Amino acid sequence: MKLLAKKKGQGMTEYILIIALIAIVVIAGVRLFGGKVNEGFRDAAEQIEQNTTRR
Repeated sequence: MKLLAKKKGQGMTEYILIIALIAIVVIAGVRLFGGKVNEGFRDAAEQIEQNTTRR
C-alpha cells in the first residue's frame, strides 16, 4: 500500500512540475511578445476605425 501511495505522490509532483514549467513559459512569452501583440492590435483597430469613419 505504501508503494502505491509513493507512486501517486510522485505522479502528482510530476504534474505540478509540468504545470509550473508551462506557466513559466507562458509568462515569459507574454513578457517578450506582449508589447508587439498589443501594438499589432492597436494598429489593426486604428485601421478599422479609419476605414469605417471615412464612409
